[in-house]
Amino acid sequence: MSQASKEVIIRNLGNNIRTMRLKRNLSQEELAFKINSARNFIGCIERAEKSPTIYTLYKIANALNTKVAELVANID
Repeated sequence: MSQASKEVIIRNLGNNIRTMRLKRNLSQEELAFKINSARNFIGCIERAEKSPTIYTLYKIANALNTKVAELVANID
């Protein structure tokens, strides 16, 4: 897999998380609090500056009342 492909996947994942967070009327700070993380970490994930671990994805999914599969849907 090329570096460009990885970047697209991470960017699309961040967009999915942002979209779901906004649909639930949560701020980055509120989501971060729910997963016991820093607000800037959520921002970094949404801007594709950081790639979350599977455990972090699980915590985000739970906080958003969804499944990890929904967060990673259509990211490629």
